[in-house]
Amino acid sequence: MPFASIENYITEKTVFPLKDRYDLPASEQVFDGGAHYRMEVPGIECASNFESMLSEIEKRKVPVHRVIGTVGGSALLDNQELKHYAQIGAQSKIEVLLNPVPARSWDTGRQYVTTEGYVSGMRIRGHDSLYHWLKEFNRCLEAGIRGFLIPDEGLLYLLGKMRADGVIPPNVKFKVSVFAGHANAVGGKLLEDLGANSFNPLADLTLPMLASIRSVVKLPLDVYMSIVDSMGGHQRQLEAAEIARICSPVYFKFEPGKSEADLYNAWKEPGYQDFLVKEKVKYAEICKEWCDRSDYDLVFNDYRDDLSVPEA
Repeated sequence: MPFASIENYITEKTVFPLKDRYDLPASEQVFDGGAHYRMEVPGIECASNFESMLSEIEKRKVPVHRVIGTVGGSALLDNQELKHYAQIGAQSKIEVLLNPVPARSWDTGRQYVTTEGYVSGMRIRGHDSLYHWLKEFNRCLEAGIRGFLIPDEGLLYLLGKMRADGVIPPNVKFKVSVFAGHANAVGGKLLEDLGANSFNPLADLTLPMLASIRSVVKLPLDVYMSIVDSMGGHQRQLEAAEIARICSPVYFKFEPGKSEADLYNAWKEPGYQDFLVKEKVKYAEICKEWCDRSDYDLVFNDYRDDLSVPEA
């Protein structure tokens, strides 16, 4: 079979680009409310850490629209703290997306943390683990949480059907984690079709790679502007304006630190988390400054009507 037949099929019968978009077209999409980019702060692991972030936001006057919390698992919060966490999000009108249970680095399966086992991906192991995830998911719903971090396409498929069938509230949002490992437009379209509300591509994608995803996918993209040393440690603040232009609607996200294991184990040190959250908000301010300095007419605002703010 001549390769031209495959090329023709992709270009004529699908919506996908044949190669990465080196022409770097500007996205024609924006968030509800007109913004090209928003701010996302991941790794808000407890209620006191959430309060520290709010203090830094007030100091720097930079809106944060979304937090990704309890990456080590909301199961590490007791009922009172979980409800308090939801109340903080409700009062501040910040979208909250939680990870319900300790993920592959901390459950009873250890293949993922071996030298080569990491390539197996951070999927949910077995139906007992899925059952535990759903039980903790339900506890979070009862506390008022309306957003969740999803590392597994099978789980996304199930949750999407549950939402469509009215088993869970229709305003619950699902963000697909970087741990699912998607990095092209075909994978992004799959997640969109399965019911994702946004997704986090791999952190090391080039601008043409991101542009190829945006040319097909309508979901907001969650793009790392800063990432832990163990996953590359890169800092992309200087590219903020170009990423906003190409990827809109895009969440800039900030995760400095040594490693995921260091940040999200069960015995994390609160003072270290509070130091890092101040750095994250500072990096958000820096990205906004670069967007403001650009020649692009980029919109950043505090519109929140479309956010899945906790109901607490």
